[in-house]
Amino acid sequence: MTVYPLTGVIRPYAWGSRTAIAELQGRPAGDGPEAELWLGAHPGDPSTVPGPDGPVDLVHLIGDDPAGQLGDDVLRTFGARLPYLLKVLAAGAPLSLQAHPDAEYAKMAYARQEADPAAPKNYTDAYHKPEMLVALTPFEALCGFRDPAVAAAVIGELGLPRLEPVVTALRGDDLAEAVRLLLTWPAGDRDALIDEVVAAARAVPPGHEHADSFTLATDLAAHYPGDPGVLVALLLNLVRLAPGEAIWMPAGNLHAYLNGLGVELMAASDNVLRGGLTPKRVDVDELLRVLRFEVLHDPLLHATTVEPGVETWAVPVGDFVLYRIELDGTRPPIEVPAKGPRIVLCTEGTVFAGQSEDGTPVELGPGTAAYVPAGAGAIKVAGTGRLFVAAVPG
Repeated sequence: MTVYPLTGVIRPYAWGSRTAIAELQGRPAGDGPEAELWLGAHPGDPSTVPGPDGPVDLVHLIGDDPAGQLGDDVLRTFGARLPYLLKVLAAGAPLSLQAHPDAEYAKMAYARQEADPAAPKNYTDAYHKPEMLVALTPFEALCGFRDPAVAAAVIGELGLPRLEPVVTALRGDDLAEAVRLLLTWPAGDRDALIDEVVAAARAVPPGHEHADSFTLATDLAAHYPGDPGVLVALLLNLVRLAPGEAIWMPAGNLHAYLNGLGVELMAASDNVLRGGLTPKRVDVDELLRVLRFEVLHDPLLHATTVEPGVETWAVPVGDFVLYRIELDGTRPPIEVPAKGPRIVLCTEGTVFAGQSEDGTPVELGPGTAAYVPAGAGAIKVAGTGRLFVAAVPG
C-alpha cells in the first residue's frame, strides 16, 4: 500500500492566530484567524489524500477498506474509525476553560441525550477526548487544579468581601464548591464583580508573590469581560512551556490554552464541556459531574527516549501514541516505531516518509503531513528536520 500526502483542514475559530500556521507552512497569512489544522478522519472535517478522480477524504478511504487502512487490531478495538485526531493548534487569544468526559461517561451521557429530544445537547458523540500538547513555540496554558490553599491566598489578596465564601471553600479543600459558587454567580452581578477583580488586581504592587495570577486575571477579563471564568482560572496551574515540552489533559481535567503554537493529539471526539471564558453556553451541573477535583502537582508530561533521535510520551490510553523524531541528515533512515494507521507531520526541515504510489519518496516540509495506512507496513523516514508521528499503540 502507498503512503499518501495528506491535506488537512484549517478551522478559523476566533481565538486563532492570524499568522502562526501560515508562518509554519511558509505561506502568506490568510484574511482571518487560523486556529487549528486538523489531520485525521474526524467526520467534522476529515483530511484528504489524492485519488484518481480528485481528493478522497479519510472517512471514505477507511470506510472502503477498513482492514487494509486500520489493520485488524485497530478495527477490532475501535471499529471502522481512526481513533485519534492530530492537530496543529495556534492560540492567538485564550480558549475557553473546558473539560472532557471519560469513556464510560461519554457513552452513557450521549445515549441518554439521544434518547431524550428535550435534553441539553452537550455531547456530539459517544467517545472520550483525552489529549496532549507539545509546544512548538513558547506556550502558555492553564492545566489542572493547583493547591486550593494557594488559590485561596490569591483570591483572598484581592480583598473583596463578597468572595469570602469562595475563599472559605478553598481553605477547606472544597474545590467543587468553589467552582460551583463562581460559575453560578448571579448573572446581573457578574460585570460588577469582574470589574472589581480587575481593579483590585491592578492595585497589587509589582513583584508581589502572586503577580502572575493578577496579571492573568486582568488579561482574561480584557478578552472576556464579566465572565466568572476569570476567577475560576485562578484555581488552576499556570503552565509556561518551552518548545518541546508537553502537557497532558486526561478526562475531567479543567484546562485552557492561552497562547502559542503546538502539536496536539487527542482521541477522535469533539466532546467539550465549557467552564467559562466563552460566550457559549456553560452547563454548570454537567460540568461539575465531569470534573475531577484533584490537585495536579506536575502538569508537565515528560518525554522518554525510544532510541537515539526518537522520543515518545507515555499516556494511559489506548487510542493514540505520539513520537517525535529528529533527523540530522547524517544517520541512516530511521524506521518509525509504530504500525497500524499513522499520520506523519513535519515541523522543521525537509523529510521523506515512505513512498507514494509511483514509488517516489513522499517529501514533507514544515506544516505538511502524510498518511500511512496499516497495509503499508513499516516505513522509514530520512532527511534533515523534525517530525511527529501519531499512531495507535501496539
